[in-house]
Amino acid sequence: MDTLTNYLNLPEQAHILDVACGRGRHSIYLNSIGYNVTGIDISEENIAYAKKYENPNLFFEVHDMCNPYSKKFDAVFNLFTSFGYFENEEDNLQALKALKENLNETGFGVIDFMNTRKVIECLTSKEEKTVEGITFNIHKYVEDGYIFKNIKFSKDGEDYDFTERVKALTLQDFENYFEQAGIYLLDVFGDYKLKKFDEKESDRMILIFK
Repeated sequence: MDTLTNYLNLPEQAHILDVACGRGRHSIYLNSIGYNVTGIDISEENIAYAKKYENPNLFFEVHDMCNPYSKKFDAVFNLFTSFGYFENEEDNLQALKALKENLNETGFGVIDFMNTRKVIECLTSKEEKTVEGITFNIHKYVEDGYIFKNIKFSKDGEDYDFTERVKALTLQDFENYFEQAGIYLLDVFGDYKLKKFDEKESDRMILIFK
C-alpha cells in the first residue's frame, strides 16, 4: 500500500474507494496512513465485521461493485484478485464502467489481479494443509475459462465443502474490457514492488488506469 500510494502521488487526506473490500484489511491500513477511505463489499457479513473499525475518516457500506457509488474519489482500488467472480460475463464490463465512474477528474484506478498464465502453469492440482488441527483438502483445476478451488474439511463432527471460482482473465482480456468501457490503461506492474509486468514470470498483474 505504501509503494502504491507513493507511486500514485495521492494528495494528503485523499479520498479512496476500496472496492470489494472484504473485512476491510486494506481500507483500515490506508486509513491508518492518513487517507479518507470508504470500503464497499456485497457481503453483509463482511461489512458488519469491518464496521467495528469505522471512524470519522473510515466508512464501510454494503454495495454492489457493478453499480457506481454515490461519490467520486481520488483513487479507486480493487485489490487482491477481487474481480472476475461474477455469474454473468457482462458484469465484468459493467463493474469496470462503475470503477471508472467512481473516479474524479484527476483520479486513478488500480486493479490488483493474479497473473493468470503463471497461476495456471504452476497450478498444484491437489494439496493438503493442516491449520490449528484442522486438515484442509484442496483441489484446484481449470474449466471453461475459470480457475476453481474446492476446499473440504471436517470440524467438530461436521463436514464442510466450499468451491471458489474466478475467471482466468489475461492482460488482453482486461485491455478489451478497458477499450469497451472507455478506460485508459496507464501502466501494468507484476508485483507489489511495482516491477514491470512479465506474463511468464510475474506473480501479479497490477493495472493502473484512468
